[in-house]
Formats: sequence, structure tokens, C-alpha cells
Amino acid sequence: MPSLRLPPDLDMHYEVDDFTDPWRAAETVLLIHGNNESGYAWYGWVPHLARQYKLVRPDMRGFGQSTPMPRDFPWTLDIVIDDYCRLMDALKIERFHLVGAKIGGVIGRAFAARRPDRVHTLTVVGSPPPVRLDNATLAARVKEVEEQGIAHWARRSMGSRLGTKFPKEGAEWWIHYMGRTALSTEIGFVGSINFSDISEDVKKIQCPMLVITTEESGLGSVAQMRAWQQQVAHSELVVLKGDSFHAAATDPDASAMAVRDFVARYPIGG
Repeated sequence: MPSLRLPPDLDMHYEVDDFTDPWRAAETVLLIHGNNESGYAWYGWVPHLARQYKLVRPDMRGFGQSTPMPRDFPWTLDIVIDDYCRLMDALKIERFHLVGAKIGGVIGRAFAARRPDRVHTLTVVGSPPPVRLDNATLAARVKEVEEQGIAHWARRSMGSRLGTKFPKEGAEWWIHYMGRTALSTEIGFVGSINFSDISEDVKKIQCPMLVITTEESGLGSVAQMRAWQQQVAHSELVVLKGDSFHAAATDPDASAMAVRDFVARYPIGG
């Protein structure tokens, strides 16, 4: 997996999947993963998209094989967005389709609102509403991961994340996968980025937007998801069967095919 040095403190690892015809200029899809994950989380999506599109799958700052962040790192959405912009600059990709899952969908909505020159379409998969928990709940979450570890929190919350039909061995894989995150990264991230209020950003999104959720997502009802989705003029909502909230992981085939069909309707330069 290649990496890019982003001064002063980050080596960002990423993967590019490109199985498009070499004689044509393929459009690019940037895939932003969720908390305690890495670009590998998109493994089920690659077969569906990489024949038509160039896929860029970075490990977010602090996660996966990218540089871990100290617990007092001054996280902001703009810092994370700038990391992705600098990566795409290095890859000489000006405009792209953006897909974000879980917290990646929070970052993606802010990204589309704040950098409309870069984001051509936006897809949000299994992501929370623009405003989340109160400060007391946030503090409890930070305390839990600090005292009991990320794997403990992942195991406690995995039923809601992956739903009742996901195989047990798959849930165990996700627990161990998420538990590899550096604790210093997670403490800072969960206390800031993970509960960002992006309500003002949503109102500013101008690009076409697709939102994917499930019938019984623990992140919010279909009505709650539709309420903020409809604030974006050129947007649509896809509701999948099931009770997981991490649809990108539990329903990669249906989600990726919905994205493929959506993106095809909005070609860059078209």
C-alpha cells in the first residue's frame, strides 16, 4: 500500500484500485471510512466499482496504517478534509465522487459543503444525523474507551452496528479489526470529530447526494434520515432491509450497486 507524506506530522496510507480500460479517462471515487476502520473496510465494494471507476481508499489520519495521532491532537473537520484534498492533489485528481460511511459520511457532508469545487457527487452510507449525542453521552463514550479499550466498546456496540443477521464470525472479525486502532487516536477523535455538528454544512450542499440507510438503523429512523436528506435539493434516499446501521459493511453489494447507478447519472463534465 503506498503512502504520502503530508507535513508536518502525517504519513497517509492509501490504495488505488483501477481496473478501467487504460485508453479512457476514468472518473474517480474517493471512499472515506468510518471510525476505528481503514480503507480496507471497502473490500466488498471494490469488485462492483473498480471496473468503471478509479477508486481511492485512504486510511484516515490516525487510523489503519496512517500515522497514529497523539491524544491531544487538535482535531477539526477542516484538518481531515484538507488531508484528503492534499492526497487528491498529489494524485492529480481535481474533481471526484465522494462516498462516506458512518463518520466518513459526516466528514463527507462537511467536505461537500466546504469544498464544492472538489466534490462532484456525495454518497452517505449508514451515517448519523447532522446533530448527535449530548455532552454527557460524549464524555461517557470517551471514558469507556479510555478505561476499557476500543475492542470492549466495539463488542458492546457491534449488535447495533452489524444488526441481527450478520454472521457471528463476521462480527468477531470486525471487533478485532476496529480494536487495532491506537487508543491515543481514538480518545482525541471520539471527543471531537465523532460528534461533530454539521447541521449548517448540510444546508450548503449543492452537489447531487445519495443517502443509504436501513429500515431499522440504530442511528435514526427512516423519517429522521429523510428529514435532513431532503434539505439537499438534488438528493435521494435508498432504504435497505435490515436493522444494521453500518450498511456499507453489512450490505456492500446492494450499497455499491446503488452508488454505481447513482454516480453514472452524474458524469463529471457531463
